[in-house]
Amino acid sequence: MSQPVFLDNARIVDPARDLDEPGAMLVDGGKIVAAGADAKGQGVPEGTRIIDIGGKTIIPGLVDMRVFVGEPGGEHRETLETASHAAAAGGVTTIITMPDTDPMIDDPALVDFILRRARDTAVVRVHPMAAITKAMAGEELSEFGLLKDAGAVAFTQGRTSVANAQVMRNALTYARDFDATIVHFTEDQMLARAGVMNEGETATRLGLPGIPREAETIVLDRDLRLARLTGGNYHAAQISCEQALWSVRRAKEAGINVTAGASIHHLTLNELDVGPYRTFFKMAPPLRSEDDRLAMVEALADGTLDVLVSGHDPQDVEGKRQPFAEAADGAVGLETLLAAGLRLVHDDSVSLLRLIDAMSTRPGAILGLDAGTLKPGAAADFAVVDLDRPWIVTEGNLRSRSRNTAFEGARLTGMVLQTWLAGRMIYSHENGIAKCIGGR
Repeated sequence: MSQPVFLDNARIVDPARDLDEPGAMLVDGGKIVAAGADAKGQGVPEGTRIIDIGGKTIIPGLVDMRVFVGEPGGEHRETLETASHAAAAGGVTTIITMPDTDPMIDDPALVDFILRRARDTAVVRVHPMAAITKAMAGEELSEFGLLKDAGAVAFTQGRTSVANAQVMRNALTYARDFDATIVHFTEDQMLARAGVMNEGETATRLGLPGIPREAETIVLDRDLRLARLTGGNYHAAQISCEQALWSVRRAKEAGINVTAGASIHHLTLNELDVGPYRTFFKMAPPLRSEDDRLAMVEALADGTLDVLVSGHDPQDVEGKRQPFAEAADGAVGLETLLAAGLRLVHDDSVSLLRLIDAMSTRPGAILGLDAGTLKPGAAADFAVVDLDRPWIVTEGNLRSRSRNTAFEGARLTGMVLQTWLAGRMIYSHENGIAKCIGGR
């Protein structure tokens, strides 16, 4: 067992207890013994390592619900090992991987493969989602019960949507019976397939075909009606526009079992960032208008948006070094998730508690994980953050195997100094030197 550790002179932020106060944290046996203003009164065991963190902030380790990893089949883009190192550098202690690999994760043996590979190579916790349908073809449902027993934490189609409404109804019913959650990317493929960015004036000026917001909302509205019909647990994986927020608000008011997530890119960037056809800003869903971005920020603040994700989607040079219309969608984001989100805190759009709730506590609760809190007895997965330290994002300081970041050259404020997993430090950034230390 790891040595007991007492982190003193800290700001403790724990949304699960609505806690943001000066204090300390005691960790023993891989668990949190105490965290908060009263931690100093708990006493420390003999032989405890005492660390003064100089007033820095301790947050629960982030839980990223939408991480694309190439392994198996696309290891040239990203492996579980490289993704985990990127996660640790960003204060992310749990990553939820998507099933659209090669082969696709639609069989219990493949779920087991991901878990075993993660145990052998990753430095953070890895939980796979499994495919809703076999081969992700949108026709025949996967074996939810067997997949869940094997370790799948939810069911999704990754980058695609289930087009057949009857299949989606069956999926929600089936998932309800196994107390599982359907996590769905909402995009009508027929409306979206000809487009490459948000439909509007900017797309017209650039001479690029657009993707209307209706491509997102038509599928979302259908899904919400089916969730109401079946009583199933439904999570909208990555919405991007104000119209989608209207639908989510109405569904929540009606008592439907719905939660919603969004990528941090869609709350900190907009369609104008595409600029002179910059392919690192080509995403799915596309970056929307500034009005949409502001509506998304407001929805995060008021709780309509439950979850923020990185949408980490590594693409190699060949995929991105193409004309904009032909380039692959996606951007890496594990290492910039927290720092980009802190932009919203520093401009007073969102409280720090709400931001960490959306990046850690809520995703942990939605997936039923022992994560996202600093309460006594919880796993000691946390990060030590300097909220005010500036840094510049460069390809050279990213740990992801692919370097397609939308924040290249951006000055962000807020740096992860340490990341801990089960009471052991797995990442540190000291004296200008950043390094991963090891896994579990």
